[in-house]
Amino acid sequence: MLNIRNVKMEDLPELVRIENLCFTKEEAATKEAFEMRIQLIPDSFYVAEQDGTIVGLVNGPVIEKAFITDDLFSNIKENPASGGHQSILGLAVSPSYQKQGAATALLIHLEREAKASQRETITLTCKEDLIGFYEKHGYLNYGVSNSEHGGEIWYNMSKELQ
Repeated sequence: MLNIRNVKMEDLPELVRIENLCFTKEEAATKEAFEMRIQLIPDSFYVAEQDGTIVGLVNGPVIEKAFITDDLFSNIKENPASGGHQSILGLAVSPSYQKQGAATALLIHLEREAKASQRETITLTCKEDLIGFYEKHGYLNYGVSNSEHGGEIWYNMSKELQ
């Protein structure tokens, strides 16, 4: 049974391991970035566990703008109590647990929490090969992002929560 819960600092080594399995070195969040996110935004940082093993994660700060900017990967602040746009800086599932519903469960959990906090949208960037996955979950593609993160081409995706 999959269990989704808020992150804890002791999760850090496993989160870094999963992140580095799912993203290139240039794209992956660093240990220091994860430490900052765990400290500042534990209310929008979730882990998925299967039988006590961390299998995935989703995280991102609440932002004022409708789309992600590259500065968020290194500079975030605590989330406001309500309002704003819930961003997703990272959604990652350990390769041996992919295609079993963990990413969908993490998205649904984040969406439910964002709605409860009256966020306007959930916003993220993804590579072209993941556009279909997010569209299947109700996200709209707003085209190529200004992001230069990791030297890749990213697409702005957003989902209204009202």
